[in-house]
Amino acid sequence: MEVILRDHVDNLGKRGEVVKVADGYARNYLLPRQLALPATDANKQWIVRERKIAEARESEERVAAEALADRLVALDLQVARKVGDNDTMYGSVTNNDIADLLKAKGFDIDRRKILLPDALRTLGEAHVPVKLHRDVTAQLKIIVVKEE
Repeated sequence: MEVILRDHVDNLGKRGEVVKVADGYARNYLLPRQLALPATDANKQWIVRERKIAEARESEERVAAEALADRLVALDLQVARKVGDNDTMYGSVTNNDIADLLKAKGFDIDRRKILLPDALRTLGEAHVPVKLHRDVTAQLKIIVVKEE
């Protein structure tokens, strides 16, 4: 039996693919769990329309992410931290701190999209990647300075 996958199924295929499976596997597993549709002409046309809509949405999201990336690259964020002797910082700058700074500047970016491998623990300049889209990553410039 040929079916159209509605979702990714391990060892079978990805969403939207037409695959041939055993009748029992389709009837007893894929169809009841709504993981697949029978591969009729109407369903094939429906999946083509859905794919076009998804591609258009993906394209719009990518353009918006690229515009946001351009705005973020032009931005310099300064973070003031208390320092001790020999300019050693008390504490660190984390992705939560960076997300709060961005929110104060008018950018609503989730802290999990800020790809900071380790917290910033030294004074100076750092470039932090921010994942805005599957294909778009912006480099954010963070400057850590002494708190007066």
